Amino acid sequence: MPPSASKALVVGCGAAGLMAMDVLSAAGYQVTGVDHMPSIARKVLRAGIGGLNVCHSEDSTAFLQRYDSDYPPLLQAIRDFGRHELEAFLHELGIATFVGSSGRIFPVAMKASPLLRAWKARLDARAVTWRLRSRWLGQIRPGLQQLQTSDGDSLQLAADVVILALGGGSWPRLGSDGGWTMQMPEPCLPFQASNVGVLIAGHETWRRHHGSTLKDCTIRLGDVQTRGDLLLTSYGLEGGAIYALTRTLRTHLAAAATAGIHLDLRPQQSATALLARLQACPRRLSLSNRWRRAGFKPIEVDLVRDQLAAQDWSDDTAFIACLKDLRLEVQGLRPVAEAISTVGGLDTRSLDEHFMLKSWPGVFCAGEMLNFDAPTGGYLLTAAWASGRAAALAALDWSAQMRAGGERL
Repeated sequence: MPPSASKALVVGCGAAGLMAMDVLSAAGYQVTGVDHMPSIARKVLRAGIGGLNVCHSEDSTAFLQRYDSDYPPLLQAIRDFGRHELEAFLHELGIATFVGSSGRIFPVAMKASPLLRAWKARLDARAVTWRLRSRWLGQIRPGLQQLQTSDGDSLQLAADVVILALGGGSWPRLGSDGGWTMQMPEPCLPFQASNVGVLIAGHETWRRHHGSTLKDCTIRLGDVQTRGDLLLTSYGLEGGAIYALTRTLRTHLAAAATAGIHLDLRPQQSATALLARLQACPRRLSLSNRWRRAGFKPIEVDLVRDQLAAQDWSDDTAFIACLKDLRLEVQGLRPVAEAISTVGGLDTRSLDEHFMLKSWPGVFCAGEMLNFDAPTGGYLLTAAWASGRAAALAALDWSAQMRAGGERL
């Protein structure tokens, strides 16, 4: 156990920050959690509205392949705190989990609020101090951090170790506004949107079917293919299937004004079977009635008709070919502020192999402020929790080495 005077400051009370507080407070440190928002973990709460997806049940090899990162310690942290370790941790808090049909892992209660209440209660029981509505303004000197309260007052806090878990640049109204990049000792990378909706050339179909869902589609861009549901909006597409293509879309859009994606609206059925079904419908029926009788939804019909010339609507072969290979032009991504996550932020070359800033010994970084990319499906939260834990463990080791060497900040 460290001396009773050992202090830790955790800046950012989201997923990564809470995990760092848990590790440090369990080790006996006097922990202070700082956040410029009036309550903790707002982005986690927002993620739990449709069901808090905490992790995924796929094997560890496939799981790790979902991450795009040039920082090996992050991947090692996820190996060390993967699905089974996370579930055990949640069970300690009294949060039971289950695996959904998609392989995703959820709390039985589905929501984030029971988890956060139980977690905060444990931290409160360990005498964690909270300084909310306080913005971090950077390091004054080693061991001393500067804050600004909501009243505009300046506040200086001393700490033996500091964990920065300041989030990315998405959903600024929930706290991740990226303002911390101006306070860092080294230049940061610009934020780019990830897991975000796309802009499609506007036409009446998008407006007419705004809010409709295309179930179980495949989307292909070059050699990359994803599968899942898509939500039509007035500007284009949202949903897990398109989010999973964001990384590839960013690359294509950086090189060209648009990117052509190909949708298979019925991947579970072959073109031959679909054509046979349509041709079984009498020609004496109107086109609309033939399509309806063949089981095609109005949204599918409208998307295909947008692509085909009017004289080809009655060509069953052309109709099915378009249904199975519908090309759409992506004109861009929605803004960073609307993204589920971001890439960019802290250049991981600023860190040593233990999540510590090379320019600021004793200051460690975790969570979405690190430059990495991952899809939705529990991968983002797992990375936040795993890196928060790894950064805190590294901080404990560093602090112990400083004490052993007689150097104390």
